[in-house]
Order: sequence, then structure tokens, then C-alpha cells
Amino acid sequence: MKSRPNIRNRYVLMIDIILIVISVIGSYVLRLELGAAFTFYLPSAYWMIGSALVIKPLIYYYFRLYRRLWIYASIQELKLIIAAVSSASVLLSVVMVSFFNLGLFTGFPRSVLIIDWLISLMLVGGLRFTIRLLSESYTQQVAGSYNGKTKKALIIGAGDAGALVVRELKKNPQVNLVPIGFLDDNPIKYRQQIHGVPVIGSLTDLAKVLDNRRVDEVIIAIPSAPGKVIRMVTDVCRLKAVHFRTMPGIYELLGGKVNVNRLREVDITDLLRREPTRIMDEQVGRTINNQVVLVTGAGGSIGSELCRQIGRWNPAELILLGHGENSIFEAYLELQDRFPSLTLRPVIADIRDRDHIDRILNCYKPQVVFHAAAHKHVPLMESNIEEAVTNNIEGTRNLVLSAVDHDVERLVMISTDKAIRPVNVMGATKRLAEMTVLDAAEKYHRDYCVVRFGNVLGSRGSVVPLFKRQIARGGPVTITHPDMKRYFMTIPEAVNLVLQSASMGQGGETYVLNMGEQIRILDLAEDLIRLSGLEPGRDVEIVFTGIRPGEKLSEDLWDNSNAFVRTPHPDVYKVDGSEDLRGDELKKAIDEIIQQARNGNDDAVLEMMDDLIPGASVRSTQPHELISID
Repeated sequence: MKSRPNIRNRYVLMIDIILIVISVIGSYVLRLELGAAFTFYLPSAYWMIGSALVIKPLIYYYFRLYRRLWIYASIQELKLIIAAVSSASVLLSVVMVSFFNLGLFTGFPRSVLIIDWLISLMLVGGLRFTIRLLSESYTQQVAGSYNGKTKKALIIGAGDAGALVVRELKKNPQVNLVPIGFLDDNPIKYRQQIHGVPVIGSLTDLAKVLDNRRVDEVIIAIPSAPGKVIRMVTDVCRLKAVHFRTMPGIYELLGGKVNVNRLREVDITDLLRREPTRIMDEQVGRTINNQVVLVTGAGGSIGSELCRQIGRWNPAELILLGHGENSIFEAYLELQDRFPSLTLRPVIADIRDRDHIDRILNCYKPQVVFHAAAHKHVPLMESNIEEAVTNNIEGTRNLVLSAVDHDVERLVMISTDKAIRPVNVMGATKRLAEMTVLDAAEKYHRDYCVVRFGNVLGSRGSVVPLFKRQIARGGPVTITHPDMKRYFMTIPEAVNLVLQSASMGQGGETYVLNMGEQIRILDLAEDLIRLSGLEPGRDVEIVFTGIRPGEKLSEDLWDNSNAFVRTPHPDVYKVDGSEDLRGDELKKAIDEIIQQARNGNDDAVLEMMDDLIPGASVRSTQPHELISID
């Protein structure tokens, strides 16, 4: 495809110079007409032309009017033109009045300054938007050449995202998608047009529209749509054999732009979306903006998403700390591409090495630390108890004590619902790590807190990648029990709520995220099978392997014996952890459990976990299969 024609800005400058002269002469003609008065005031016109030719191009350059691709001119560019022309006119007025007061010319009709401002607005704006119109005309001509292979798209949602998608589709004819209409539940929009595309009905009309019109693809353009809306649309499209795609959810779009490149296939995270709650941007901004922020486990699924969302708040520096060099390198490259002006520091380190952690914190002096580094694979940790203890407990204690020694102002530990009445080693180690953070907050009066949540969809080692692999090889999909339920949240939403929690922490809090309703693992598996274009039971078999000893059918986010209170954010709660160990008693217990783990005394470690943690029953749990669902 030919590139879209563009007028170089050097030519725009040359035309502007001509228009500046026309504007000044025009303002005198409109004010005085071509007569004796015009001739009398002509010397001041010459001075005004000379002054304008110096002042206006410089002001326009300062406002970057010569660094814009005017084929993409929009309302923002219009605002810029008004600001530039007005600023130039004000400065020109000051200069001309000063020249008149100095007696450089006799007679000066001051009203020509206002007339010149109005004419300049029309000429400068008109020139640039003419370029835009010429580009649009060219685009439509090019689009016509694709008619033979162009597909027709129906847009779900006539809001800002839908309007942007339509505009992007019209700007990019090479995508071969022509929008034919919107569906939106707002009755005020019905029969209205957006960028020339009509709103032809509501979401409930989807099946009828697909029956009566040629639609090759349905695009869901409602980033805030809950999962039930996405499910309804995808079910109808699947029934009518129409391809469908979606914009990412609102939490995925944070800091990003809506365009056709962000359209993707609908996945399981879309079907489980909740309606987004209030985002307290100002509070989060005060916590992160212009701060040196360190993220441990920055190469992991949670850690890397933390870095993405932190990056949009313009920290002074972002330190990516992790043990795996490949994952840190990949995270670094992605962040460098997404935030080119952000100072990034990739650091390879093991949090179990206290001396190394001390050197890192002494070198970079972070003010905020997000601790996401942990061994989290539940079945794997059952047979690697020493690793779980030394990494999750000892590593966390190293980081916390080093943070205290190096005056880290705020530390947030990412924890799990499996830390509540734990029945496995991973959950128990996370609970003891929580106690370490909260004890330091209380002892040293620091803003250190814990944020606890359930499963996140798509994280490494989670159920979704496992199910996808089983589906890809034709099944069967294995589930322990048909009534097995778990809390699930998308990674971007969980991380956003972690940042909200961090901004509220004053020290010693355990925050719990509102995970919504628990979801049956069976329903999750069936949704994944259908999203793969298959039918559960017919194309892919589901096999129940039986619940394991000590395994919960559902999970808890807090002890029923503990009180929890609401916070300023509706999806974040604060939990009272008064039963936890503190002070010397905690230090002694952790020293002993680390020593027993290093000596290979697994039975002693399990016994201590059950004794130290309220409601724990780790000893009664049988070893899990490595591919089991937890």
C-alpha cells in the first residue's frame, strides 16, 4: 500500500509566512478599507508585518506547530493552535503598542490586533485541517481499492473506546475492516452517528443483526464491560459462526492507548471480568511519583505487571530485582520499549543472600519496595520444603531487615489466600513471611504492609496454562472434584488493587482484596474448551481425579475469628492479625524453622508450622501431584 501523502513542515512554515502577511494586510483592509485612512496607517502595517514575521513563527515553533503530523490533526491540535496563535498575538500586541509609544510611526488602529488574531486563527487552523481533510480523502480512495476483500465489522459499545476503534479502522484501510454499525444499550445514542457510523440497536439485538446483515467480525469495544456481557456476546457469535475480538479490559489499558493494534481474541480473563471500581489515581501517584521504587520478583507474572503499572506513574527510578536472568531481561526490554524515558535498573540477585541485598539497597536507596519474589507452586513446594522455607521466609526477613537498615519508607509484601489456615507448605511459609513484615512495621514504626489475594488468571504455574496444554493435546482435562471452587482475579486488576492498598498503608496492615465470588474450576475448564472452538464432553473429555486429603473445596481470604474493616477503596479490606507471633518469640521461631529446614528435618518443619500458625494443618496434607489444581 502507498504511504499516505504528507506535507512536510518546512512547507507549512513557508505557507505560514505568506499567511502572516495576508493576515496583517487583511486586518487593515477590514478595519480601514482601501482609502486615505489605509494609506495613512500603512507605515504601522509595515512594522506590524515585520514584527509578525519574527514573532509568530518563533511562537508557533515553541508550541511545536512544526513538529506535528497534521494528517492526524484532532481536537488536541486545535487547542494547541488556539494557544499558539493567541500567545503570538498577545506578544505582537505588546511589541506594536511599544513601537507606537516610542514614536516609530504615527497613527495605529489598535482594533487591527484583534482582527489579525481572528484571521490568523482561521488561516493557521484552516491550513492544518485542510491537510487533515486531504489525507482523509486520500484514505477513502485507498479504502475503495480494498472493497473486494474488505470485511464488515460490528462494534459493540458506542462509547469513547468504540469511537476510537472506528476512527482507527477508518485511518487504517490496510486492516480490511469496515465498521457498519454500533450496538449500545444507551437509548439516547440509538439512531445517532459516530464518525459516520450509525448506532443500529442495543446489545440484545445482536442475534437479529447478525441474521439480517452481513457481519464478518464483531468487535467488543467496552473496556469496562463485566464478564457476563462479554460472555453473552461471545455465546451469540459462536452460535452464529461469526468471528469476535475484544479490546483489553480497563486495567489492561491503564497507561496504554486504544487502537486497532490492541484488539485481540477473547480469552478467559474477559469472561471473568468484574465491573471496575473507583481508581484512586491521586493517592497512588503520591506514593510512587518521583520515588525510587524496587520490585523483587520483577520477572514473574505479578512482578512484571507491577513494573508495568508502576512505570506509568513516573518514578524517579525503577529497580527490577530477580533471580532469573532471562525473565528480568525480557521484563527490562518490554519496559524500556513502553517507557523510554524511565530510568530502569535490572538487578540479578537472590533474596536469600543478605549481604548482596544490603549492597543493592545501599547502592540504589529505594524509597518504596514491592516484594513479589516467592516460590508459589504449591505441589512443588511440598517436596522442596527447604527451598520454600529459605526463599519465602528467610528471603523475606532478609529483605525486610535490610529495608529497615537502609531507611526504606514503604514496603508492600504480596501474599496469598493460602496463608489463611494453611494446609500446605507454600501457604504456611507465606504466613510466616507476613508475620515478619508486620512485626517490623510495628517494631520500627515503618509503613510496611501485606496485601493478600487469591489465584490470578494466567500466572505461571496456575490452572489456566495447565488446562490450555491439556486442551491442546486433545484432553482429557483433569479436575479433582466437580464442586471445587477458587477465587480468581486477572493479573492487571490484582496489581492495580495492590497499588491502591500500598497508597493507603500506614504500617502494620494486612489488606485483603475483594476477589468477588468463588468460581467453579469445572466452569473455568468448560469456558476454556469453548474458547478453543471445541465442546466440553464431545471434543474434549473432563475427568475427575478425586479430592485429596487435606484439600479444601473452597478457600478463605481471612480467619472468621478475625475482624475486617472497609477501607476508602470498595475492593480493599483491612484484616486484624492480632493472633500472629511478634517480637523475640517470632524471631526465635523463625530461626529454629530455618535451621530445621537447612538440616533436612522436614517433619520437624511441618510440626512447627502447625504449632506456630493459627488453624494450620500442614502435617495432615498428603504430597500433591505436580500438576494438581490448588
